[in-house]
Amino acid sequence: METEKIIEIENLMVEFKSRGAKRHRALDALTLTLARGESLSVVGESGSGKSTLLRSVVALIPAAGGKISLFGKELAAASRRELTALRRRCGYVPQDPYGAIPPGLSVIEAVMEPEIIAGTKRTKAERRARAEALLAEAGLSGERILASRAVGLSGGQRQRVELARALMLEPELLLCDEPTSMQDASTRGEIIEILRRRAEKGMSMLFVTHDLLLAARAAQKIIVLKDGRLCESGESKEVLNAPRHPYTKALLEALPRVSRL
Repeated sequence: METEKIIEIENLMVEFKSRGAKRHRALDALTLTLARGESLSVVGESGSGKSTLLRSVVALIPAAGGKISLFGKELAAASRRELTALRRRCGYVPQDPYGAIPPGLSVIEAVMEPEIIAGTKRTKAERRARAEALLAEAGLSGERILASRAVGLSGGQRQRVELARALMLEPELLLCDEPTSMQDASTRGEIIEILRRRAEKGMSMLFVTHDLLLAARAAQKIIVLKDGRLCESGESKEVLNAPRHPYTKALLEALPRVSRL
Protein backbone atom coordinates (compact mmCIF):
# COMPACT_ATOMS: atom_id res chain seq x y z
CA MET A 1 0.00 0.00 0.00
CA GLU A 2 1.41 3.38 -1.02
CA THR A 3 2.24 5.80 1.81
CA GLU A 4 0.03 8.88 1.91
CA LYS A 5 1.66 11.98 0.44
CA ILE A 6 1.34 14.97 2.76
CA ILE A 7 3.09 17.42 0.42
CA GLU A 8 3.45 17.13 -3.35
CA ILE A 9 5.26 19.95 -5.15
CA GLU A 10 5.86 19.96 -8.88
CA ASN A 11 7.96 22.57 -10.75
CA LEU A 12 7.19 25.26 -8.16
CA MET A 13 8.18 28.81 -9.03
CA VAL A 14 7.81 31.76 -6.65
CA GLU A 15 8.70 35.31 -7.65
CA PHE A 16 8.91 38.63 -5.81
CA LYS A 17 9.07 42.14 -7.15
CA SER A 18 12.37 43.87 -6.53
CA ARG A 19 13.58 47.41 -7.11
CA GLY A 20 12.90 48.87 -10.51
CA ALA A 21 9.90 46.54 -11.01
CA LYS A 22 12.26 43.65 -11.73
CA ARG A 23 11.25 40.21 -10.55
CA HIS A 24 13.36 38.00 -8.34
CA ARG A 25 12.75 34.25 -8.59
CA ALA A 26 12.91 32.92 -5.03
CA LEU A 27 12.10 29.32 -5.99
CA ASP A 28 12.77 27.89 -9.42
CA ALA A 29 11.36 24.60 -10.77
CA LEU A 30 11.33 22.92 -7.34
CA THR A 31 9.88 19.42 -7.14
CA LEU A 32 9.57 17.32 -3.97
CA THR A 33 7.25 15.06 -2.01
CA LEU A 34 6.84 14.40 1.71
CA ALA A 35 5.07 11.29 2.96
CA ARG A 36 3.17 10.82 6.20
CA GLY A 37 5.61 10.32 9.07
CA GLU A 38 8.55 11.49 6.97
CA SER A 39 10.89 14.31 8.01
CA LEU A 40 12.81 16.49 5.58
CA SER A 41 15.44 19.13 6.30
CA VAL A 42 15.75 22.06 3.91
CA VAL A 43 19.28 23.47 3.94
CA GLY A 44 20.80 26.59 2.41
CA GLU A 45 22.20 30.03 3.11
CA SER A 46 20.07 33.13 3.67
CA GLY A 47 18.17 33.95 0.47
CA SER A 48 18.23 30.39 -0.84
CA GLY A 49 14.42 30.08 -0.67
CA LYS A 50 14.04 27.98 2.49
CA SER A 51 11.50 30.16 4.32
CA THR A 52 9.71 30.91 1.06
CA LEU A 53 9.17 27.18 0.61
CA LEU A 54 7.60 26.81 4.06
CA ARG A 55 5.22 29.70 3.48
CA SER A 56 4.31 28.44 0.02
CA VAL A 57 3.34 25.03 1.40
CA VAL A 58 0.46 26.62 3.34
CA ALA A 59 -0.39 29.17 0.61
CA LEU A 60 0.88 32.21 2.51
CA ILE A 61 2.88 33.07 -0.60
CA PRO A 62 1.31 32.54 -4.05
CA ALA A 63 3.04 30.40 -6.65
CA ALA A 64 4.00 31.97 -9.96
CA GLY A 65 4.04 28.55 -11.57
CA GLY A 66 3.92 24.84 -10.86
CA LYS A 67 1.67 22.97 -8.46
CA ILE A 68 1.45 22.40 -4.70
CA SER A 69 -0.83 19.81 -3.11
CA LEU A 70 -1.29 19.59 0.67
CA PHE A 71 -2.97 16.52 2.15
CA GLY A 72 -4.03 15.60 -1.39
CA LYS A 73 -5.69 18.97 -2.13
CA GLU A 74 -4.22 21.22 -4.81
CA LEU A 75 -3.83 24.63 -3.18
CA ALA A 76 -4.62 26.62 -6.32
CA ALA A 77 -8.05 24.98 -6.41
CA ALA A 78 -8.79 25.28 -2.68
CA SER A 79 -11.45 27.65 -1.37
CA ARG A 80 -10.74 29.95 1.58
CA ARG A 81 -12.59 27.58 3.89
CA GLU A 82 -10.62 24.59 2.57
CA LEU A 83 -7.33 26.47 3.06
CA THR A 84 -8.27 27.24 6.66
CA ALA A 85 -9.04 23.56 7.29
CA LEU A 86 -5.74 22.49 5.68
CA ARG A 87 -3.72 24.99 7.73
CA ARG A 88 -5.30 23.76 10.95
CA ARG A 89 -3.70 20.38 10.26
CA CYS A 90 -0.30 22.09 10.28
CA GLY A 91 1.90 23.58 12.98
CA TYR A 92 4.32 26.41 12.27
CA VAL A 93 7.41 27.45 14.24
CA PRO A 94 8.45 30.87 12.88
CA GLN A 95 12.01 32.04 12.36
CA ASP A 96 11.62 35.18 14.48
CA PRO A 97 10.23 34.39 17.95
CA TYR A 98 10.30 38.01 19.05
CA GLY A 99 7.26 39.09 17.07
CA ALA A 100 5.38 35.78 17.09
CA ILE A 101 4.06 35.49 20.65
CA PRO A 102 1.06 37.77 21.35
CA PRO A 103 2.49 40.41 23.74
CA GLY A 104 -0.62 40.65 25.88
CA LEU A 105 -0.72 36.95 26.74
CA SER A 106 1.20 35.02 29.36
CA VAL A 107 3.25 32.00 28.30
CA ILE A 108 0.54 29.53 29.31
CA GLU A 109 -2.17 31.61 27.61
CA ALA A 110 -0.11 31.87 24.40
CA VAL A 111 0.28 28.08 24.22
CA MET A 112 -3.43 27.49 24.89
CA GLU A 113 -4.55 30.10 22.36
CA PRO A 114 -4.45 27.89 19.20
CA GLU A 115 -6.94 25.48 20.80
CA ILE A 116 -9.19 28.33 21.87
CA ILE A 117 -9.21 29.73 18.32
CA ALA A 118 -9.83 26.26 16.84
CA GLY A 119 -12.67 25.63 19.27
CA THR A 120 -11.58 22.20 20.44
CA LYS A 121 -13.77 20.32 22.90
CA ARG A 122 -11.25 20.14 25.73
CA THR A 123 -12.25 21.74 29.01
CA LYS A 124 -10.26 24.71 30.27
CA ALA A 125 -8.52 22.46 32.81
CA GLU A 126 -7.68 19.86 30.17
CA ARG A 127 -6.38 22.57 27.85
CA ARG A 128 -4.17 24.03 30.55
CA ALA A 129 -2.84 20.61 31.53
CA ARG A 130 -1.87 19.90 27.93
CA ALA A 131 -0.18 23.28 27.56
CA GLU A 132 1.76 22.76 30.79
CA ALA A 133 2.89 19.30 29.63
CA LEU A 134 4.12 20.63 26.28
CA LEU A 135 5.99 23.49 27.96
CA ALA A 136 7.57 21.11 30.47
CA GLU A 137 8.65 18.84 27.62
CA ALA A 138 10.34 21.89 26.07
CA GLY A 139 12.11 22.64 29.35
CA LEU A 140 9.83 25.43 30.59
CA SER A 141 8.02 24.98 33.90
CA GLY A 142 7.24 26.79 37.12
CA GLU A 143 4.57 29.39 37.80
CA ARG A 144 6.94 32.30 37.23
CA ILE A 145 7.67 31.18 33.64
CA LEU A 146 4.05 30.22 32.90
CA ALA A 147 2.80 33.63 34.03
CA SER A 148 5.51 35.58 32.17
CA ARG A 149 4.82 37.75 29.13
CA ALA A 150 6.97 37.46 26.02
CA VAL A 151 8.93 40.58 26.93
CA GLY A 152 10.31 38.79 29.99
CA LEU A 153 11.67 35.80 28.06
CA SER A 154 14.98 35.20 26.33
CA GLY A 155 15.07 34.42 22.61
CA GLY A 156 15.69 30.74 23.32
CA GLN A 157 12.75 30.56 25.72
CA ARG A 158 10.51 32.23 23.16
CA GLN A 159 11.48 29.63 20.56
CA ARG A 160 10.50 26.85 22.97
CA VAL A 161 7.18 28.56 23.69
CA GLU A 162 6.58 28.75 19.94
CA LEU A 163 7.33 25.02 19.59
CA ALA A 164 4.85 24.14 22.36
CA ARG A 165 2.30 26.46 20.76
CA ALA A 166 2.79 24.79 17.35
CA LEU A 167 2.31 21.32 18.86
CA MET A 168 -0.84 22.23 20.83
CA LEU A 169 -3.23 21.09 18.09
CA GLU A 170 -1.28 17.85 17.44
CA PRO A 171 -0.37 18.79 13.86
CA GLU A 172 -0.04 16.21 11.13
CA LEU A 173 2.59 18.42 9.49
CA LEU A 174 5.07 20.63 11.37
CA LEU A 175 6.87 23.44 9.55
CA CYS A 176 9.99 24.57 11.44
CA ASP A 177 11.90 27.68 10.36
CA GLU A 178 15.30 27.70 12.14
CA PRO A 179 13.62 26.55 15.40
CA THR A 180 16.89 26.09 17.30
CA SER A 181 18.79 29.20 16.17
CA MET A 182 18.75 30.75 19.67
CA GLN A 183 19.34 27.55 21.65
CA ASP A 184 22.54 26.35 23.28
CA ALA A 185 23.88 22.87 22.51
CA SER A 186 21.93 21.08 25.26
CA THR A 187 18.51 22.60 24.57
CA ARG A 188 19.08 22.22 20.82
CA GLY A 189 19.43 18.48 21.34
CA GLU A 190 16.31 18.39 23.52
CA ILE A 191 14.26 20.10 20.81
CA ILE A 192 15.50 17.65 18.17
CA GLU A 193 14.43 14.76 20.44
CA ILE A 194 10.96 16.28 20.86
CA LEU A 195 10.61 16.47 17.09
CA ARG A 196 11.88 12.91 16.61
CA ARG A 197 9.32 11.57 19.09
CA ARG A 198 6.52 13.26 17.15
CA ALA A 199 7.84 11.85 13.87
CA GLU A 200 7.83 8.34 15.36
CA LYS A 201 4.11 8.84 16.06
CA GLY A 202 3.40 9.72 12.42
CA MET A 203 3.89 13.48 12.26
CA SER A 204 5.52 14.79 9.06
CA MET A 205 7.99 17.65 9.22
CA LEU A 206 9.81 20.23 7.11
CA PHE A 207 12.81 21.53 9.06
CA VAL A 208 14.58 24.62 7.72
CA THR A 209 18.18 25.33 8.74
CA HIS A 210 21.46 26.65 7.38
CA ASP A 211 23.38 24.04 9.42
CA LEU A 212 23.98 20.80 7.50
CA LEU A 213 24.91 18.81 10.59
CA LEU A 214 21.79 19.89 12.46
CA ALA A 215 19.73 19.09 9.35
CA ALA A 216 21.02 15.52 9.39
CA ARG A 217 20.20 15.12 13.07
CA ALA A 218 16.70 16.51 12.69
CA ALA A 219 15.38 14.62 9.66
CA GLN A 220 15.58 11.44 7.64
CA LYS A 221 16.20 13.24 4.37
CA ILE A 222 17.84 16.47 3.23
CA ILE A 223 17.43 18.80 0.28
CA VAL A 224 19.92 21.60 -0.36
CA LEU A 225 18.76 24.83 -1.99
CA LYS A 226 20.94 27.43 -3.67
CA ASP A 227 19.45 30.56 -5.24
CA GLY A 228 16.01 28.94 -5.19
CA ARG A 229 17.06 25.80 -7.02
CA LEU A 230 17.48 22.25 -5.74
CA CYS A 231 21.14 21.29 -5.99
CA GLU A 232 21.21 18.10 -3.89
CA SER A 233 18.86 15.68 -2.15
CA GLY A 234 19.11 12.33 -0.43
CA GLU A 235 19.16 10.40 2.82
CA SER A 236 20.68 12.49 5.61
CA LYS A 237 23.67 10.23 6.22
CA GLU A 238 24.39 10.07 2.51
CA VAL A 239 24.31 13.86 2.05
CA LEU A 240 26.39 14.48 5.17
CA ASN A 241 29.05 11.85 4.52
CA ALA A 242 29.24 11.88 0.73
CA PRO A 243 27.98 15.22 -0.65
CA ARG A 244 28.00 15.42 -4.44
CA HIS A 245 27.36 19.06 -5.25
CA PRO A 246 30.18 21.63 -4.74
CA TYR A 247 27.80 23.91 -2.83
CA THR A 248 26.90 21.14 -0.36
CA LYS A 249 30.60 20.39 0.11
CA ALA A 250 31.23 24.08 0.82
CA LEU A 251 28.44 24.14 3.45
CA LEU A 252 29.94 21.09 5.12
CA GLU A 253 33.47 22.50 5.08
CA ALA A 254 32.21 25.69 6.72
CA LEU A 255 31.03 23.77 9.80
CA PRO A 256 33.27 23.36 12.87
CA ARG A 257 35.14 20.06 12.96
CA VAL A 258 32.67 17.60 14.45
CA SER A 259 31.99 13.91 14.10
CA ARG A 260 29.69 13.05 11.24
CA LEU A 261 26.82 10.58 11.38
